[in-house]
This record gives sequence, structure tokens and C-alpha cells, in this order.
Amino acid sequence: MKVVIFCGGKGTRLSEETKKIPKPMVKIGKLPILIHIMNSYSKHGFKNFVLALGHKKNLIKKYFKKNKFSKWNIDLVDTGEETLTGHRLLKIKTKLLDMDNFLLTYGDGLCDVNIKKLIKFHQKQKKIVTVTAVRPPAKFGELVIKGNNVIKFDEKNYINTGRINGGFFVCNKKIFDFIPKKNCMLERDPMSKLVKKKELAAYMHNGFWQCMDTVRDKDLLNKMWKDGKPKWI
Repeated sequence: MKVVIFCGGKGTRLSEETKKIPKPMVKIGKLPILIHIMNSYSKHGFKNFVLALGHKKNLIKKYFKKNKFSKWNIDLVDTGEETLTGHRLLKIKTKLLDMDNFLLTYGDGLCDVNIKKLIKFHQKQKKIVTVTAVRPPAKFGELVIKGNNVIKFDEKNYINTGRINGGFFVCNKKIFDFIPKKNCMLERDPMSKLVKKKELAAYMHNGFWQCMDTVRDKDLLNKMWKDGKPKWI
């Protein structure tokens, strides 16, 4: 099964880094976050990657030309500088039709989800798309107040928060029937249509998940790596 990774966004909220390099090339430890993501799939046996490139694509191409990963089959595809996620996926459609299903994620998120269990869940649900639903790490502690008294001080507890799209999708190739030819976000009209058709399943993941949207996020992931506690491995 092929793994598609969106690597074309501009990463504007991480502009301190992305002015010079594309977001997937921002390093966690000595490796770009993209390699950490690819390793997380590889350890479950998935080694065929399609990287949908865009912003600063030449730097990603240069990296893989210089660094050989013989264990992986990597297809680097230029999907355009201003292309949105839905259209990026549409542009690589012909590379994904040789199997019924493919894996899909973003080039800026790390997770310890068991990919094989995710796929089994997807196959059991028989939906067109399965999304990994995660609980976002709380950025602040929670105070529960009654009157003027704090009755609960919960430091960064995310257990009671809602779930969000954590990426790490499994998609049937029928997803292309829901993507218009115009430039669009996959997460908007296509996903809304799938919801209406009851074709979007949620795989509940209670383990580790962390995106890298900001410098704070990058520093947190680097601290985990430096401390020898990278939870995504």
C-alpha cells in the first residue's frame, strides 16, 4: 500500500524556519520531520511513498538526491506552489489507482498510531475514508472554579477535550469521486460530502500525537528527542 505525504504547504505559522526551507525539512534532532514520519510508516512495513511537493520543492528533491534511502521507494511529484490539498491529491491520482486503498498524511505531524490496526479498522468499517481522530495536547492547564474558589487544578490534561483530525488517513480510491477539478482543500468540500454520504469513519487514537505548527511545537518535539523520549517511535 502506498503512503502519500503532503509536502507542499508554505508553513506560514512556522515562518522562522520556513522562510529558508520547506516545513517537512525542519529538523527534529538530526533528521527532518519528514523522515521521522516516513520511519513511522516504515516500521509497520509500508515503504512506498509518494511525496506531493510544492513550496521550495527543490530543497526536498536535493535532500533525497544527496541522502539515499535504499529501503524505501520514493516518488517525488511536483504538485504546484499554490495548490491546495484536494487538488494536490488529484494531481497524483494516476499513481494511486493500482490498489484499492492508500495511506495519506501531512508532512508536519508525528503520531504513534498502529498503522496496521488502522487499516484493519478501515477495512472493517467499509467506508471510503478513515481519519485518525486524536485529542489535541492541551497548551494550558485547566482551572475548574466554583464561586471564587478553584476546585480543580488540572495541569495540561487533554483527556476531556474534543477530538480533531490528526491526519493519518486510509483512503479508498473512490475518494477521487468526491474531489472537484477546481483547486480545493481536501478538508472542506470533499470531506463534507463524505460526511453527508456517511463515508467517513473515525479511528479513535488515544496515544501520542503532535503537530508542528509553531516554533513552540518544534521545540517540544526536539526536547523529546534530546531527552531520549520520542513518543512517536
